Amino acid sequence: MSTKDVPAQRSPAGARPRPIHYISWIALALMTTSSVASLRAAPTMAVYGLACIFLYIVPAIVFLLPTSLVSAELASGWTGGVYNWVSQGLSKPMGFLAVWCQFAMTIFYYPSLLGFVASTLAYVINPDLATSGLWTALVIMVCYWTGVWVSSRGTGSVAGLASGGLIIGTLIPGVVLVTLGAVFLGQGNESAAPMTASNLLPAWAGLSSLVLIVNNFLSYSGMEMNAVHVGSLKEPGKEFPKAMFLSMGLVLLIFILPALAISWVVPADQLSLTAGVMQAFDAMFAQFGSTWLTPIVGIMLVAASLGGMLTWLAGPSKGLLLIARQEGYLPPFLQRLNKHGVQQNILVTQGLVTTVIALGYAFIPDVSSVYWIFSVITTQVYLIVYLLMFVAAVRLRRTQPDHPRGYRAPMLVGLCGVGFAASLAALLIGFVPPSQFGSGSVGTYVAIVAGGALGLGLLVPYLFYRFRKPSWRTEAPAEEVAVS
Repeated sequence: MSTKDVPAQRSPAGARPRPIHYISWIALALMTTSSVASLRAAPTMAVYGLACIFLYIVPAIVFLLPTSLVSAELASGWTGGVYNWVSQGLSKPMGFLAVWCQFAMTIFYYPSLLGFVASTLAYVINPDLATSGLWTALVIMVCYWTGVWVSSRGTGSVAGLASGGLIIGTLIPGVVLVTLGAVFLGQGNESAAPMTASNLLPAWAGLSSLVLIVNNFLSYSGMEMNAVHVGSLKEPGKEFPKAMFLSMGLVLLIFILPALAISWVVPADQLSLTAGVMQAFDAMFAQFGSTWLTPIVGIMLVAASLGGMLTWLAGPSKGLLLIARQEGYLPPFLQRLNKHGVQQNILVTQGLVTTVIALGYAFIPDVSSVYWIFSVITTQVYLIVYLLMFVAAVRLRRTQPDHPRGYRAPMLVGLCGVGFAASLAALLIGFVPPSQFGSGSVGTYVAIVAGGALGLGLLVPYLFYRFRKPSWRTEAPAEEVAVS
């Protein structure tokens, strides 16, 4: 459906129609790239060497593409984000579960993000700290609580940090990393990872050899947030798919090339999942006699990560707060706002849980193991959102086929089927310890992952819903406000 098929929005009598500010499909592709691409996951895939290409492309096809096109249809037909999509397609309790999981994934996401910050910052101060669990735990707690303090003051000064972070902490370091890696090989140095055709596919050693692919689903997550811009395209039906394919290509380049560059320089058995990026920079700068650049790059990566954290810190909790006040899903204590209008009680409560989680770094000897476990839990909780979204999209196409949509995804049922199956498979595979953790206790690993993902993603929202009270509802739903 093109924009010609969509009725023009009428303004109240006597008011001029609001002009639509269109953006180009290339601009949308770049916006999508900036919100998805990151160097943080590069060490995770560098472990696989040349096979990282396969491990990035597969989830891009079976997860990133369906998520992008399906969420575009939903965003062009229903406002209110994933809560309204799932509420309309399934039910309000399921909508609450979806918006809760969007928020809950950040509880484990921030410890993993700040774990990367701690390891990177260690290379600025003392590289030996990169393997210290106590150092990592302290950095997580200090950075998070500082972020809560900044966010609770209602400041808008960090709003532009996301775009700046893409350039400072992703594009520039990424280009430098790949360029130095190419020069490293060009000088006749042997790659640490074999670069032959036989290494294009990952070695099969059971399910555990493919578990690291789960982390790529988190790398590609968040596409449903960019889908809200589909209405800003002149011809959504033609331009949105082009924007998504271009952004997929750019994202794949940003993910794959730095991962390959790291695999050229740092052997897989020496690679840290948190400090791998800095290991590669340190080794490359040492090769060219420029180790003084290592701390500078570290500061760039840290600044970008902290900027991203501040930009997103209050976002998911704000969406949860809105639904909780309208439907009474959270107790009044968690609904209170401070004098700046910020949901400080939610942020503080989340911070207490984050602090407890951060202590895991201090008491578990292997920092990489903790980082991986937190990444898996984050991914699994977020995958619940996508499972609900795909089911809701199919039901909405069947129950509300004539509802106006600015964009209709081609073969929607097939896309949702592929996306749902891929998401479910990734969620289940996450319970299998990766091959790098073969020496650890499988039972302990499964218990931690299951307790974190299922407990936080399903049990906690069920308890809130089960024990809710009418007095918890502090605002009338939007539809009731509209008719009152």
